[in-house]
Amino acid sequence: MSLRKIYYALKPLMTRKFQIALRRRYVAGLCALHVGSWPINENAARPPAGWPGWPDGKKFAFVLTHDADTLRGHDRCLELMELEKDLGFRSGFNLVPRRYDVSPDLRQTLLDNGFEVGVHGLYHDGKYFESREIFSERARHINAYIREWNAVGFRAPSMLHNLDWIHELDIEYDASTFDTDPFEPQPDGVGTIFPFWVPEKNGFKGYVELPYTLPQDFLMFILLQQTNIDIWKKKLAWIASTGGMSMLITHPDYMVFNGRKRAVDEYPVEYYRNFLEYVKATYEGQYWQALPRDVARYVSAAIGGK
Repeated sequence: MSLRKIYYALKPLMTRKFQIALRRRYVAGLCALHVGSWPINENAARPPAGWPGWPDGKKFAFVLTHDADTLRGHDRCLELMELEKDLGFRSGFNLVPRRYDVSPDLRQTLLDNGFEVGVHGLYHDGKYFESREIFSERARHINAYIREWNAVGFRAPSMLHNLDWIHELDIEYDASTFDTDPFEPQPDGVGTIFPFWVPEKNGFKGYVELPYTLPQDFLMFILLQQTNIDIWKKKLAWIASTGGMSMLITHPDYMVFNGRKRAVDEYPVEYYRNFLEYVKATYEGQYWQALPRDVARYVSAAIGGK
């Protein structure tokens, strides 16, 4: 049995504090092994064949996404939405339809304010790709939520992925991969900081893959216990210099708003606010700030199926 399967099997028996301590030790051991490929993998800077550049001559794309893994995260989405609105940003929120009750009012409020809603799996467990039968059964239900929510994008919980099987989803894009992240349960990165086209297969239509390219907030501030945004700044500078896509995943679950007392798995939302303010001040006019669906549609029109 793999370490990932053992972890998910034992996870319900662990306290949150013990889970975090265990994962911190694991991540610390990996850091030294991947110093040459994380957070920057120089080989990931090559654009896909036929790449036309970004709209309006922008230097790079800047894409914000959020995964609300738990009810705690779901209930903080509007606070996060307001923070981004105040700074002039828009983002995609991915919600888990069968882990908690997803509020239709929340979904509509996000859409009415120019944000995007995507489907973040069905449950939040590690079983999606254990067998084709499990995935196909879940895909039927996921597609029902995609239709109900009028969504076009999917991201698997825990960034588990199988790009062939994901063809079964009725989506325009998937966002379950990354350029480089050896700390993920399935650590095989796609090795690019650009979105790319996954061709049709076995009668299923093709779709766009959007890998995240900035380290996730949970890794940064909970596992690595960073107290600044220097890693994000360094990686973003490299992405901007190579013309790629900066896609970030953060979690409202772990953000503490209004100075409330933090739990072991939370960090001050000011870190995220500081990053957005830094991007505006440093790269104004240089980036295309787009929703995931807009990037997917641009890529599909530019290089899809070609």
